[in-house]
Amino acid sequence: MKAEIVNGWPQGNSIRILLTETSTAQVNSIRRALIADVPKLAITRVDFAQGINQDNATGDVYESVNCLPDEVIAHRLAMIPIPTHPEEGIVFPEDCENCKDMVEKDKGCPSCQILYSLKVQGHPKDSDEDLKYVYASDLTVISDPMFGLKEDHQSIPITLLSKGQYLQFYAFATLGRGRDHAKWSPVAAVAFRPQMKAILNKPKKASALFNLGLTTTDGKAIDAKLFGKDKTITDINHIIDLENAIHQVGAGTGRDGAFDNAITFEKVDNSFVFTFETDGSLTPKQAFNGAMKELKGRFDNLSGEIERAIA
Repeated sequence: MKAEIVNGWPQGNSIRILLTETSTAQVNSIRRALIADVPKLAITRVDFAQGINQDNATGDVYESVNCLPDEVIAHRLAMIPIPTHPEEGIVFPEDCENCKDMVEKDKGCPSCQILYSLKVQGHPKDSDEDLKYVYASDLTVISDPMFGLKEDHQSIPITLLSKGQYLQFYAFATLGRGRDHAKWSPVAAVAFRPQMKAILNKPKKASALFNLGLTTTDGKAIDAKLFGKDKTITDINHIIDLENAIHQVGAGTGRDGAFDNAITFEKVDNSFVFTFETDGSLTPKQAFNGAMKELKGRFDNLSGEIERAIA
């Protein structure tokens, strides 16, 4: 198998990758590994403060209640993308030399856990505003600052507080895998499709499409010039743009008769376009490399077991 990032990608958290010299089964194994096996950090435990606090400056009393149950807040925190840096050597709690022999409630150290805190009070009693929103930006990382939430994720809402209410907790993030809980799955919209090439068979009839003035995502006109001298398009981005454009001359548009399949598509053998996006906890390259590492380790282990079985 060969893998090559398509020109112009990744774009933000999304990526297109061309996989060649491979099969559907192999590509699907990468898809499954991305969803279920690539490790990432997620908040897995939250310790909430309970009781009543008094503001010494104003004398206002605040109670640890709000509109959402603690369980719902904990779930929302679990789904916030936590920056994961595989190169930093964070390990699973069950593999941590400091914690693996401890009982579950005592596990957690800088080698296997990232710690966050939050303390927010509602508006004072004399405020004109009734409600105060709590966002992911209110989370403070106590561990290494590199694990602070990305700017794109800081506007995620957690809950809201009325006057006289406060929210305070410590949150603990650990490594996990998507097969154990969705909060540990770093990707979404994972898909693959055969690589195609487009062939211009009837230039005159293709004018039913060309005359619409459509363009590709990189600004090139969808016309006969896009096909070149050999009347064929192999550029992956242009193929996808062209497939979308042809819906304008398809069945039900009233243009399909004039178009008369002037442009057709053919599959490229043993080649696939693989696409996915991450939640931002990992870059697309990190996620893909993580999936390949997981698969390599799995097959290395399988090879060893087979060798031992037939020895």
